[in-house]
Amino acid sequence: MRVGLIVYDGLEGRSGGYLYDRKLVQALRQAGHAVTVLAIPQRRYLPQLGDNLRSDLLGRVLAAHLDVLLEDELCHPSLVALNRKLQRSLPLPIVAIVHHLRSEEPHPNALKAVYRVVERAYLHTLDGLICNSRSTLRSVRALGGRSTPALISPPAADHLGTAVSQRPIAKRAYDRGPLQVLFLGNLIPRKGLHILLEAMARLPAGAARLTVAGDLQTDPNYVGRIRRRADRLGLDGSIRFVGPLSPRRVAAELRRSQVLAVPSSLEGFGIAYLEGMAHGLPALATSVGGGAEIVRDGYNGYLIRPGEIDVLADRLARLASDRKSLARMGQAARRTYLGHPTWGESTRRSILFLSRLAPLAEPIVSRTPPAASFSRRDR
Repeated sequence: MRVGLIVYDGLEGRSGGYLYDRKLVQALRQAGHAVTVLAIPQRRYLPQLGDNLRSDLLGRVLAAHLDVLLEDELCHPSLVALNRKLQRSLPLPIVAIVHHLRSEEPHPNALKAVYRVVERAYLHTLDGLICNSRSTLRSVRALGGRSTPALISPPAADHLGTAVSQRPIAKRAYDRGPLQVLFLGNLIPRKGLHILLEAMARLPAGAARLTVAGDLQTDPNYVGRIRRRADRLGLDGSIRFVGPLSPRRVAAELRRSQVLAVPSSLEGFGIAYLEGMAHGLPALATSVGGGAEIVRDGYNGYLIRPGEIDVLADRLARLASDRKSLARMGQAARRTYLGHPTWGESTRRSILFLSRLAPLAEPIVSRTPPAASFSRRDR
C-alpha cells in the first residue's frame, strides 16, 4: 500500500499519541508499504481552521498517489473541509487515528460547543477509525461517527524493554523511607499534576516523595503555576522535576519508583499507566476515559474521579503505610502488562484493517492475525 499520514509538526513529539503514530509508520514500512508523512504546522484553533482554505496540502496529497490516507484526528480542524475536497477529487479511503476527542478536553462550555460542531463534521468525512481504546470509540460513536468501520488497537509499552521480574518488585515495595511516587507525562492542566500536589500536601510529613518527569516547555504558564503551588504548599523539598527523558531514562525512573500517579481529567488510553505496570508500579488513575480499561481499582492500582483530592491523598497514604498491599498490587500490575498486546500485535491489526479499506492496493505479504475488533456494522 501507499499510505499517507497527516500529523501536526511531524512525528517527533514526546506525547503518547506521537509515539503511537511513529510505531504504526514504522510497522507499515517494515511490512513493505510506502509511507509519506505529510506534516502541517500546529497553530491555534482559528488558524488551523484557516488551513482548509489553502490548496497546498490538497496538492501534496494528490501528488503522493496514495491508496489510503491516515490522519491524526487531533488535526481535524485543519482537515474538515479538505476531506470533502478529497472525496470529490478521487476515491481515496480516509482513516483517522483517534487518541481522544478535543471536544472532551476540559474547556469552557462555549468553546466545547464549537469543538463539537467542527469535530462532528470531521468525523462524517471518514471511511475508517483506528481508536486506542473502547472508551475513545464510544466517544466517537456518541459524537457522530456511528456508521464508520472501526478498529480498537491499543498502544503498548514494550518500547521500554521487557517487564521487570517479580523479585525486584517485592523487594522495592519494602524499601524504607518515603513512598516514591512518579508523575509521567507532559505538564499540561489535563494531566492533573496540580491535583496530585494538593493530595501530596495532605499526607503526613515525609510520607512520600514525588518525581515529575515531563516536558516543562509545552505549557510554561502552567509549569510556573505548579512551581508556585508547590512552594505555597511547602512541598519544595518533596518534589523533583527532571524534565523530558529519553526512553532509557524513563525506564530508570520507573525502576526506582514505587507508584505511578497521573490523575488526568481525560486520557484516551493512558500509555504511562501501562509503562509503569511493565515495571511493577500500581497506577493511580482517574475513572474517566481509557485509564479505567487498564487499571482495576484495588487490584493493580486505584481509580478516582477527576478532582477528588481527598480520595487521592487517602490512596497514597494507604500505599505508603501498607507495603504488603503495595507489593501485591505491583505484582498484579506486572501481570496486567504481560497480558497486554505488544506494539507488533497492535500494529499488525491496524495494517490489516487498512488493507481491507484499500482493496485495490498491493496485498500485504507478511502474515497478519485477524483483527478481532474490526467492524463494519451499520455501514
